[in-house]
Amino acid sequence: MTPYARRGVHGQTVETLARRVLSGEIPEGATLDMAALQSELDVSLTALRESLKVLAAKGMVDARQKRGTFVRPRSDWNLLDADVLRWQFSEPSGTDADAALLRNLGEVRDIIEPAAVRLAATRRTDADLEALQAALTAMGQEGGAGDAVKADLTFHRALLAATHNELLERMEMVIESGLAHRDRLVHSAPHSEDPVPSHRAVLDAVRDRDPDAAEHAMRALLDQATRDLDKLSDPSAPGGADRTAEKKDGPSQ
Repeated sequence: MTPYARRGVHGQTVETLARRVLSGEIPEGATLDMAALQSELDVSLTALRESLKVLAAKGMVDARQKRGTFVRPRSDWNLLDADVLRWQFSEPSGTDADAALLRNLGEVRDIIEPAAVRLAATRRTDADLEALQAALTAMGQEGGAGDAVKADLTFHRALLAATHNELLERMEMVIESGLAHRDRLVHSAPHSEDPVPSHRAVLDAVRDRDPDAAEHAMRALLDQATRDLDKLSDPSAPGGADRTAEKKDGPSQ
């Protein structure tokens, strides 16, 4: 269950409306039929308006006299808002929009994380190293896809924290939703590459206070992340054909 959905009728209404807007079911420029939505969602007009206030604060809708409440252009949406990111990645995977979001995430990570890990290598504390090691240990333990996702997110969150730059630390909001979505896809697939060695290389360089090695290790890690996604989306990519066969014949024992 998602965070807003845990907030009762109000939260569920926010989630429903947000996903309809993000999916294009309610397109940009469309004026909302408040009476129809109130009846369909079985909520009071007050609850509906309060839910729309949440989306208005995120730049997704607006209200004008004589026009009513309407969907704003995507260029006005706060796409870096944690909820907006999570809602986008909660859409069914495999769509063009989903692939574009993952590409965008990869580009953002390519810009942010190599630079961030250089800072982490020069500023890390013993406490930072302990947090990174704990996440790496958890990553190497047997468990389900959910455990692997949690460990990976914890590692990258700890790396950003080790920069001791509070603005970089907040970039976890941008990275986390998309990284979680990517990880769920990758870790649920058979025979994905072991993530531990690439993460260990990053940690070792940070521990050694070697920013050049840390950046190199992070770029190698991000290259692996790209390969993992390519194998899922392209059967002709290295390892992709094996996965296609497994989908048809079942996993080998």
